[in-house]
Amino acid sequence: MVQASKSEQPAAPVPEDGTLDNLTDAAKGCRACPLWERATQTVFGRGPTGSRVMLVGEQPGDSEDRFGEPFVGPAGRLLDQALKRAGFDREAIYVTNAVKHFKWEPRGKRRLHSKPNRGEIEACRPWLDAEIRAVRPRVIVCLGATAAQALLGKELRVTRDRGKAIPSPLAPYVMATVHPSSLLRSPDEETRRREMERFVDDLKKARAYAAAPAEPAPSPASAPPRPAGRKSSQAAGRSSTLVQPGSRRSKAL
Repeated sequence: MVQASKSEQPAAPVPEDGTLDNLTDAAKGCRACPLWERATQTVFGRGPTGSRVMLVGEQPGDSEDRFGEPFVGPAGRLLDQALKRAGFDREAIYVTNAVKHFKWEPRGKRRLHSKPNRGEIEACRPWLDAEIRAVRPRVIVCLGATAAQALLGKELRVTRDRGKAIPSPLAPYVMATVHPSSLLRSPDEETRRREMERFVDDLKKARAYAAAPAEPAPSPASAPPRPAGRKSSQAAGRSSTLVQPGSRRSKAL
């Protein structure tokens, strides 16, 4: 069967009335990329409107695809531990992914994660932008390189820029750290313990940013270089549609 070209894929059906409930319902019927064909269901974000902190991962995993909620598998349990140690209430945080369908490849009876490509990430970007507009977070934490580069540009390097507040129109504070799944791949317990400490420290920085003044402390000069070239139509529209930092609402963590 001949697959539809990118130009033939329908646009993400993001509703004009972009409340989280409406977005969640509308995303169930998204066919903007082929990933829906092999996924069990759309896995949209979870958390309260007005949450001060939004966590953005890469994509749902096998457990998330089956249960329909983000970060409920092994990486999610590790994230819960790290959030608790950093002083966060998971229920007060909005958690989502850059891509809303599980991309996988078979390995015997198992379904193994397969990294989403640029087209799949771009197709899902309108949903992420709509979530940011609906939640209006004070801090966005990108978990891993896929989420970080999707929101901040491909020049960003998590190993170099983790924990830093990166100037962005998306929220008063945007930062990157590792994805919790990377800790699960640690070669030994000592390495995992050390990397868990670093991850918790990054989350503590996010908590500090959430309590800081509306304007981010670092100057634009501290940000990683922006990708060169013409902006996409989606990127060009974001600066005019996203809420400005001064109008964010506060919410206790």
